[in-house]
Formats: sequence, C-alpha cells, structure tokens
Amino acid sequence: MAKEIPNQEIIQFIGVHELEPMEQEAVQRLTTESYAKIKRDLKNITSLKVHVKVYKKEGEQKKFSLHVQAIFPGGTIESNRAHDFELARAIHKAFNDIKERVNHKFHSDTARDKAYE
Repeated sequence: MAKEIPNQEIIQFIGVHELEPMEQEAVQRLTTESYAKIKRDLKNITSLKVHVKVYKKEGEQKKFSLHVQAIFPGGTIESNRAHDFELARAIHKAFNDIKERVNHKFHSDTARDKAYE
C-alpha cells in the first residue's frame, strides 16, 4: 500500500494489511502528519517506508513494532527502536527517533548557542 504525496514523494506502508481498519487509518494519518514535520528538517526526502509488525504471544494485548526509513539522495536514516502496546505511541516514538537522527546528522538544532554569535 503506497500513498502518493504531491511532488512525486511516496510513503510506502508494509505490514499494514495485518491491522484492523481503524488502526490502518491511524497509521496513515499519523504518518502523513509526521512526514510533513520530517520534510521540514530533511528537505530533499524522496520516500518514506513504514513497516508495522504486530506481535501477539498470549493474552488480549497486541504489541506493535515500527521500522521507519527516510530515504534521501545522500542515504537513508532509519529507526527500528520503536515498539509499544499502543499503536499511536509507537508511531510517535518512531518518528521522534527519526527527527532526532536527522538533527544529529545535519546539526540542524537551532536552540544551541553558536560560538560565532
């Protein structure tokens, strides 16, 4: 399942077919919102892959694990540390990790004091 964004940018969803319809809609909505935020920091992003894994060993609860890759001409930035029992929280963890990695890679944090100012 791939969703087209204007300017030929693609968000690719993997493993979403295993989710319930309400969960699928939440994944798409939160991903497109987070994509806009990541695009502000990583201006030349070409595609985004979101891989959702569902674990259900015993009991009623499902555990969600997200692997997110932001692909741009200079390489990829990926997050594979986000997992939680709540889907929305796992999505937010994954995209916050991506934002932290982008800020770390390009040092785009403007809150820090600069030596030359």
